Amino acid sequence: MLTVSQVSKSFAGRVLFEDVSLQVNRGDRIGLVGPNGAGKSTLFSLILDEASPDSGKVSLEKNATLGYLPQETAIAGAESVLELACGKSHKELEDEHDWEIEPKAKRILSGLAFRESDFDRPAKALSGGWIMRAHLARLLVMEPDLLLLDEPTNHLDLDSLVWFQNYLQNYPGAILIISHDREFLNALVGSIVEIAQSKLLRYRGNWDSYVEQKAAREEQQLSAYKNQQKEIASLQQFADRFRAKASKASQAQSKLKQIDRMEKIAAPTAQARTIKFRFPQPLRSGLRAITLKEVRHAYGDLVVYESLNFEAERGQRTVLVGPNGAGKSTLLKLLAGILPVQSGERQVGHNVRVGYFSQHRVEMLNVRHTVLESVLDVAEPVSEQTARTVLGSFLFRGDDVFKTVGVLSGGEKSRLALVKLLLYPPNLLLMDEPTTHLDVGSIDALIGALRQYEGTLIFISHDVHFIRAIASSVLHISVGRLTPYAGDYQYYLDKTEAGSERAALTAGNGLTNAQPEINRLEAPRRGPGLREQKEQKRAEAEARKAEAKAKREREKRVQELEMHIATLEGQQKELAIELEDPAVYEAGGRAVAINRELSAVSAELERRTVEWEKATAELAPG
Repeated sequence: MLTVSQVSKSFAGRVLFEDVSLQVNRGDRIGLVGPNGAGKSTLFSLILDEASPDSGKVSLEKNATLGYLPQETAIAGAESVLELACGKSHKELEDEHDWEIEPKAKRILSGLAFRESDFDRPAKALSGGWIMRAHLARLLVMEPDLLLLDEPTNHLDLDSLVWFQNYLQNYPGAILIISHDREFLNALVGSIVEIAQSKLLRYRGNWDSYVEQKAAREEQQLSAYKNQQKEIASLQQFADRFRAKASKASQAQSKLKQIDRMEKIAAPTAQARTIKFRFPQPLRSGLRAITLKEVRHAYGDLVVYESLNFEAERGQRTVLVGPNGAGKSTLLKLLAGILPVQSGERQVGHNVRVGYFSQHRVEMLNVRHTVLESVLDVAEPVSEQTARTVLGSFLFRGDDVFKTVGVLSGGEKSRLALVKLLLYPPNLLLMDEPTTHLDVGSIDALIGALRQYEGTLIFISHDVHFIRAIASSVLHISVGRLTPYAGDYQYYLDKTEAGSERAALTAGNGLTNAQPEINRLEAPRRGPGLREQKEQKRAEAEARKAEAKAKREREKRVQELEMHIATLEGQQKELAIELEDPAVYEAGGRAVAINRELSAVSAELERRTVEWEKATAELAPG
């Protein structure tokens, strides 16, 4: 249906695509992935005929229809929400007697969390996120033969996301989708197309399958690259040694030509790794980070919480789950102090500094500052090099750091707010959907930062990968009732016997066998007694002593390896020098023996270097 044939495209002097091809057939479900700036949006522009390739051709089957949802911007005028979803005015619908479109549009709008009272509202009165939902509804009503979706889940709440995911599984057309949501891609796509090194690489299967295949492919490529480099080095060494010797000059020249004729294997691109920077750690708080006692909260006549009791202890990493409207965001705002306690009590623990990372986090940014100035403007400033390192991990690279905040996109502002928070973190961190607008690499960078974080973390997220990586406990919220699960997300799934990882995030009431845990949460626990405190301190001291001993042993091992490597490098150099002496080749068998010894030394050096890299990585903080 869609054919991209031998396309090349450069932008601002950089090659995005070089002789790439792609075939999309009816019914295909394809995830398009690649780092920021790789060319995903440019490929969409080529398909939409909004840009032209430098060479090659993009063709769409005759009479095939395209539908496109951009990532952030979509227009809305005076039409109603329903008219926008239908793609026609109410009068046009009556004139054409198309009785199927309007009911279908209403069903889809409802699935995307619009209420019936919203249908007749002017679309331009909606916020940007809801306008995007209305445009998404229009695409689903249209049912184009090929859907191009650019991060469509960014503006969806959990219930809408689950509905949308299920809807797309039965969608009659083909889908090409850019998404950072691994669970979404796992549930939906049948193949992944990665943009890498100006090529399009296609992998069969979902996201998890792609990760496995990519790792295997890179391992094979690395092995082939190393073998070829060894061959080239051997040929070059022979040529360098004998090109000046008349009897061997022709052979030396032949070796050089052999190198030229080789089809060179590219070195594998180093995978983007989670940032290694050690984030500043917050001041240690008291054992009880925050407590809510007998709290009541209502929005008018709607009572969300009655006699709510909650306590978070230092070091907790808790994800809040439950159906939409159950009170997850309300609880987070009550803890943050954003919503005042209507009755009851909110107690912030000793030395606790609360930080709230909401879905509307850009208010903390000065639009006149540059990106770099914004990051340096924190209570405890860091060096410019450190600021640039962290910004680079969140996709602000090169001259991007000199952009003013005012010109940044919503996603860029979100990433910048996140960097500022991580560089001066509070010791009680409350986060509402922190991965929205982040790509896969940035999410992994955030995971790396939060794994280092020593404070208390309570968060809401629809990203299952992120939850699995961070949460050590789960709190289910439904109809004002809190049900704690004293284990990670897998523990919660096992206890609730959930049908799917995603659906479990918005499930209703949990199991009745969680009652003992409910009682423990609803009656605020007493802190440990004096004896328990002494035992805890003794255990902590012993743990610190054991860790210090283990660190000394690791440091000693690194030093031993460094000395061994230095010795091997000296032997390798001496043998290489000896091989350069023409007289060696006149002594029968001596050159062969040296080569054999050099090979053994080189192999041992490579093994010891790998051991050293592993040992230094274990020694590094974080």
